[in-house]
Amino acid sequence: MIFKILFLFMLANSNAFSNENPEYIIKKTDDQFREINNYQVDMVISIAIPAFRMPKKKYKVYFKQPDKIKVKSRGFGLLPKTGMFTSPIENFSNLSNIRFSKNFSRTNPNEIMLVGDLVLDSLALDVPNEYARLTFKPSVDVKVDTQNWVITQVLTKIDTVKIMEINNFYDFVDDSFYMPVRSTVEYYVKDARLSKWINKDIGTIMGNNHNMNIESDMVRGLISVSYAKYRVNQGIKDSIFED
Repeated sequence: MIFKILFLFMLANSNAFSNENPEYIIKKTDDQFREINNYQVDMVISIAIPAFRMPKKKYKVYFKQPDKIKVKSRGFGLLPKTGMFTSPIENFSNLSNIRFSKNFSRTNPNEIMLVGDLVLDSLALDVPNEYARLTFKPSVDVKVDTQNWVITQVLTKIDTVKIMEINNFYDFVDDSFYMPVRSTVEYYVKDARLSKWINKDIGTIMGNNHNMNIESDMVRGLISVSYAKYRVNQGIKDSIFED
């Protein structure tokens, strides 16, 4: 009986350690990401940003672990830099002081919220002076589905003011692989400094290096991404990624 009680005590402590350790959550999401060795997918992106218009754009994207990416597109187009092709560990490396949210109202027992302070050096943002660096302190809320170990929401904010919100929606592909089928990226900008950051962060223009001239008084911008025709873990030749 004593051994049984001791075993249950050890098991309970093991589960508590797992559930209360942000590093464990990050590792589990990264392990899930690594299970996809390669894939190709068709993407359609639409953008609604004041003073900037672009028709819906189609891409074919090839990905192979650990970091090989090839994007094929005809003519002008851009892809949002939302971390969709980088591992969770790499994305979380842009945060410091990662902890569990104390204000997260859980409606789904399989969801948790991590909070981290955004490392300014990871931003495409020129901070004018040390005072601005001390006062400009963005934080990031990351919602994780602990049943499927995927990130469903990323919210960047300063105090309670939203700056950027990413939402990812998933479904099973070939009844086996839990993959994103739709993503939305919303920007909320009321500050010229933030507009400069967003201008650099929204995307890389394929085949062109011009910056997008988005007005500094933009209040809200929306990028919608849909994914279709997945081919997962069916092999991709390295030659695909050669220029």
